[in-house]
Amino acid sequence: MWLFLSFLSAALLGFYDAFKKRSLRGNAVLPVLFLNTVFSSLLFLPFILLSYLAPSFLGGTIFEMPVAGWEEHKYILVKSFIVLSSWVFGYFGMKHLPLTIVGPINATRPVMVLVGALLFFGERLNLYQWTGVLLAVLSFFMLSRSGKREGIDFRHNKWIFFIVLAAVTGAVSGLYDKYLMTRLNPMLVQSWYNVYQVFIMCPVILLLWYPKRKTGTPFHWEWTIVGISVFLCAADFAYFYALSQEDSLVSVVSMVRRGSVVVSFLFGALFFREKNLKSKAVDLILVLIGMFFLYLGSK
Repeated sequence: MWLFLSFLSAALLGFYDAFKKRSLRGNAVLPVLFLNTVFSSLLFLPFILLSYLAPSFLGGTIFEMPVAGWEEHKYILVKSFIVLSSWVFGYFGMKHLPLTIVGPINATRPVMVLVGALLFFGERLNLYQWTGVLLAVLSFFMLSRSGKREGIDFRHNKWIFFIVLAAVTGAVSGLYDKYLMTRLNPMLVQSWYNVYQVFIMCPVILLLWYPKRKTGTPFHWEWTIVGISVFLCAADFAYFYALSQEDSLVSVVSMVRRGSVVVSFLFGALFFREKNLKSKAVDLILVLIGMFFLYLGSK
């Protein structure tokens, strides 16, 4: 069951990336991110209210959410800061880079999760996993070569650096998620970390974007912004329940989830008309082969 949920999450994440890319084209980043947190919170607000007003209404369903105190909420607050950091870097990077480059870089997250498991959980990599790691590293260097054809220098482009930071903080979030899912209810975590992000983003919008809104990139409304929240919430819902299964493996879940790169790559090719698709496709295939080896090593 958890493997099916992981694949479902991957497909939904691909649509999330595509809607995000469309929303950010010629648009101010911070308001788009803020609205994403607002709409995501609104989607879960009814469940939060029901957990307080009619706790038995959702009892026994996958939407059941216990009432928790500060002892639980402090861990969720940490989750909010980690995810929001990843999103800030990721949104800025995606706005300025082709989706066909962002997707494969993000697909290296399972490698980082494995390294994290190696360092913090005492796990050891087998031959298949090491093969997957090496292929992912190779694909990254090949992708940098493809990027140069579009004038993107991986060593000196700050947006590439932003995407890498987004991937690193995303991997940290993945490791932390497995820790949380062994202790907390999935709905509790997903609902409240979205709410906390709204409150974190409020001073960011008021202090960093609003005073400079007339001199920077203007914000304009796109209906795809709603799609960002819908697909992200659905993807995370499947993801958290996959991790909450006792026999789930965070390394495999993380690997499968990065399969979203296939969907986002197709969107980049078909709808955004991005360039150098043949060379990028080779890089993508290397990433997917690396992910397959990670899967073999984690069985």
